[in-house]
Amino acid sequence: MRTPPTPPLAGGTAGPDALRPLVDIVLGALGDGAAARGGPLPAGGPDAVAARVRDLLRDPLPAHGHPHESTLRDLVRTLAEGSADPADPLCAAHLHTPPLALAVAADLAAAALNPSMDSWDQAPAASEIEHGVTRALAAEVYPARPAPDALVTTGGTESNQLALLLARERAPGAPLRVVCGPDTHHSVHRAAWLLGLPAPVTAPLDDPAALHRVLASTLGPALVVATAGTTDTGRIDPLSAVADVTAHHGAGLHVDAAYGGPLLFSDTRRRLLDGLDRADSVTLDLHKLGWQPVAAGLLAVPSADRAAPLAHTAEYLNAADDTDAGLPDLLGRSLRTTRRPDILKIAVTLRALGRAGLGDLVDRVCATAQDLADLVDKHPRLDLYERPTLSTVLFRPAGATDERTADIRRALLTEGRAVLGRARADGRVWLKATVLNPHTTAERLDTLIALVEGSTP
Repeated sequence: MRTPPTPPLAGGTAGPDALRPLVDIVLGALGDGAAARGGPLPAGGPDAVAARVRDLLRDPLPAHGHPHESTLRDLVRTLAEGSADPADPLCAAHLHTPPLALAVAADLAAAALNPSMDSWDQAPAASEIEHGVTRALAAEVYPARPAPDALVTTGGTESNQLALLLARERAPGAPLRVVCGPDTHHSVHRAAWLLGLPAPVTAPLDDPAALHRVLASTLGPALVVATAGTTDTGRIDPLSAVADVTAHHGAGLHVDAAYGGPLLFSDTRRRLLDGLDRADSVTLDLHKLGWQPVAAGLLAVPSADRAAPLAHTAEYLNAADDTDAGLPDLLGRSLRTTRRPDILKIAVTLRALGRAGLGDLVDRVCATAQDLADLVDKHPRLDLYERPTLSTVLFRPAGATDERTADIRRALLTEGRAVLGRARADGRVWLKATVLNPHTTAERLDTLIALVEGSTP
């Protein structure tokens, strides 16, 4: 049997020539798949999507391979046809952003070069890009600190886990007690479990007196976790007031700003984050209001020594004599060993758009959410939960039961007509629209309202 030819690689001087025709195939397949989908979500529900995928992948690992070009085309087209497309204004369920084309292009370069951010000799330039960009972002959070830092993570979940870990390591000898609000992201509770900490105590962080009572009755070290942009409503805890109470009790403060952190780029909205710079750590997530492909998370800290507990030595990655000789030590910047250079797409975006460009995108989606809230508020057959703080709008058909509200959402999903989320607030189920597409127009908002209205009896 003839030995098959060795497939070309993406890197090296020949890599671009090998990639160029394949990229054209991918772009064509993406367009064909989107056209076949014809909307924000494939119609037919889980069974229809599964049937198409299974039909294509009847034999996922054949004895002999298929032609590379057609395999790439068929699978990418199937993926695109069967995807929820966050670039469609009617796909507005989650904090699932439509990434900027510029950032996606940068991510292609990162994938082709494949640096691993666990030792300098695998990522010479990428490590320096990370060094500069993380410190610049940390300075946005902590503008008055001389040398703040930020660690790159896979997103809010990893950042929150790191924050609890670092807080635990600063309080040895007694179990760290975590105090958080009722709408705190579920990852905080999971992180406490993973780290062997007591279950978090829930307190109303918008009531300083109540938080004071909880901390006064808490024995041992405590960490308060506040939120700047809750997942369900986008609310922001009163950060300055929370910081006052935690400081009075000598407790730590972590702020999960995975959603709301990019308000820092907006001249008109950054005041909503007053007090953020008083936190011991801050979660950021630029694959939300930063329009980055997943993943693009960070954990900002006021000084690099805050991350010292992550220090770790592996002879083959950061031997002491190499470090002494001037090779940067990357291993203590993450709990992961191998990790992608996710900082590249962020660096390209920050440099190309600048603070003003990013702030404009943030302001656009927040303003569009206000427009959607206006439409709902004026509609006689819809109820608005509250005015949006960020870009999340909760609403429901007037007089509808929770069951009927949930049915409307599932019907729109199954028909592939709109992707809305769901949230429970004030004991009721609400439809959730998270506006993250800066190209969303008033016409598309009208369409979304009409689709919900058309599904309401």
